Amino acid sequence: MVSVHAFLGMAAVALGMVLTPGPNMMYLVSRSVTQGRRAGLISLLGVAVGFFVYLLAAIAGIATLFALVPAVYTTVKLAGAAYLAYLAWKALKPGGVSAFDPQPLPPDPPRKLFTMGLVTNLLNPKIAILYISVLPQFVDPGHGSVAFQSLLLGLTQIVIAVTVNGLIAMTAGSIAGFLKQRPRWLRMQRYVMGVMLAGISVRVAST
Repeated sequence: MVSVHAFLGMAAVALGMVLTPGPNMMYLVSRSVTQGRRAGLISLLGVAVGFFVYLLAAIAGIATLFALVPAVYTTVKLAGAAYLAYLAWKALKPGGVSAFDPQPLPPDPPRKLFTMGLVTNLLNPKIAILYISVLPQFVDPGHGSVAFQSLLLGLTQIVIAVTVNGLIAMTAGSIAGFLKQRPRWLRMQRYVMGVMLAGISVRVAST
């Protein structure tokens, strides 16, 4: 059984990561603003399935693989850090982009929305690092089945992530409209997003 400390720790990490703008948030906001809430929620369904794919991989022992072959883990970690740094640069550079000031996207059918949400999440380095290196730290073999603990911790993260992302998808249009009428707030949001992404990038690369 998962300890209360491990449960709360995983919940805090999950909440912190989902509130930090990244590929998932940027895609869901873009879809919700340009194509409506329904499109955002269909995209979120694809994102949710991506979480389950990573969870199943974690239960299957992907963390053990990276422990046995440290060079592979290092490569994945540095690639993820570089991608986060790239997103930070896109936000901070002159004329950078904000998650709540998305570029128009052409309308897509539900199947494509779902697929793009799934692919966006599967290629999200934040989520890969979460399941590969963070989740195993909250698993204690002394508390029972490692697979069962991984399942409970992963489900905790999925519930938090899907709930928060769902709220973002439902309110993205209102938030984007509010910020668009206040350019200074939009710039501030972009800078905060960029600094947070840069900080995570440095932490991931150096940890």
